[in-house]
Amino acid sequence: MASVNVLFVGDIIGKPGMDHVQTWLPGLIQKYKADLVIANGENASDGKGCTSKEGKILFDLGVHVITGGNHTWDKHLSQDYLKSEPRVLRPLNYPKGTYGNGYFIADSKKGKIAVLNLQGRTFMPTIDCPFRSAEWVLSKLKSETKMIIVDFHAEATAEKQAMGYYLDGKISALIGTHTHIQTSDERILPQGTGYITDSGMSGPYDSVIGMKVQAALNRFIFQTPQKYETAKDGVHLCAVFLKIDSETGKTKLIERINFPEFTKEATE
Repeated sequence: MASVNVLFVGDIIGKPGMDHVQTWLPGLIQKYKADLVIANGENASDGKGCTSKEGKILFDLGVHVITGGNHTWDKHLSQDYLKSEPRVLRPLNYPKGTYGNGYFIADSKKGKIAVLNLQGRTFMPTIDCPFRSAEWVLSKLKSETKMIIVDFHAEATAEKQAMGYYLDGKISALIGTHTHIQTSDERILPQGTGYITDSGMSGPYDSVIGMKVQAALNRFIFQTPQKYETAKDGVHLCAVFLKIDSETGKTKLIERINFPEFTKEATE
């Protein structure tokens, strides 16, 4: 049975994340012999959206599909980009009439692979139901391919886990994004769907989920708006590797990647 190798790059944060991805992604693509590369780019442009500038860089690196989330809408240039580039996604379950695509079917050397973008509603904007939206579109996608990867951009762990079980056996994998902290619960669900609650962020970890520490502290201490500024240091690339059976569409292997690994021992 033929296997398809998929590499999913977690939320890319601003210039530090983009620079790190440019340096290390080509090597990871080669190492994992990736047939399809997906990257969440909703924070790629200074932490807010993904414009044609970042999109071109990522596509030139070998990324096939760029997924989004709630911050896709934070910069008008990223909104404009959705109108012209079908490979750049926004969550499908935004209200009808919202521009942009919620899914894309990519051609790989080993067959078609669908990428679907959904967004949660718990502690997030009130939009259409992601469960019903997934149910509606899956019949359409399954008519073209059994290999379907879902980027579920959501805040609540419970909502992500619920979606994983709801779609278990109906999709190849569900990769959680948005919280910027990689979880260690990668596994294959009972019906063959690969799952991880969050892929983590590709960006500066000497920060508060990518934001400069002092500004984040001020936001919590004073409960007032603060200027968002992307941090710069301690940059890591987080990703998830999937090996998918091209005949059944089920995940055969899932592995999380955090490069370079965090220091876990104090140095004198």
